[in-house]
Order: sequence, then structure tokens, then C-alpha cells
Amino acid sequence: MSTLAGPPFPGGGSPPSTPAAGLPPPAERGATVIPDKVVSRIAAQAARAAQSRRAAVPPDRDRPAPPAATSAIHAGAVRLHLSMDLPYPADIAEVCERIRHDVAALVTRLTGLEVTEVTLTVRRLLAAGADRGRVR
Repeated sequence: MSTLAGPPFPGGGSPPSTPAAGLPPPAERGATVIPDKVVSRIAAQAARAAQSRRAAVPPDRDRPAPPAATSAIHAGAVRLHLSMDLPYPADIAEVCERIRHDVAALVTRLTGLEVTEVTLTVRRLLAAGADRGRVR
């Protein structure tokens, strides 16, 4: 167990009698509102990070288009819709599930909103090999 040197509160006094001395009660102070557009941008950034981590496209191919995201917020919960490019061949279902999980976790952590649904649309699949031609 460790102890800190010095007084526990600035100025050396004891804690205030209420957590927010001089402020109205929390219910009367208002609420933080996060617009849909901000949540969508956070989700798009989270999807880009998850895409590079979970579904890296081989370097010999075109760069994937950046992921797009939309969101709908209702009563402190958010539904997300993502659309992105993924590499092929890959286990698409597993990659999508991991990306959905990563995006939901990051959006929840950064916004404090509960993510109730993440829908992911695969815009296109990027083949791993260069022009392979016809397979016989």
C-alpha cells in the first residue's frame, strides 16, 4: 500500500460537503448531446483502424476506399451502418464480426453511448493476386 505525501485536497482542506459545491444538482445542469454526424465520424475512423488491423489489403493492390459510416442515436443508444472494402480471399464473416466488435467498443468508449447495432456492408472485395487470368 502506498500513501501520497501532502494534503489530499488542493489547499489542504477537507472534501467539500457536496460533490459539486456551488453547482445545481446534476439533473438540473443539462446533458451532453453528441450529434449523429460526430458519432458517424468517430465510427468511420474506428472502422478505418479496424480495417487496417483486421483486414489488411495486400500491398500489390489498390488502396481500399475509406470506410463510410452513418449513425442514428435514440435515447442514449446508437445504431451504426458501415460500408467498406475488404480483401479477398478471407473469411469475410469472421473479418466483418471482428470489425463490428472493434468499432462498437471504440465508439462506446469515446462517446459513452451504447452501441446496439452495427451493420456492415461490403462495397467490394479486393483480390489478393495480380491479374491471375482465367483458372483452368
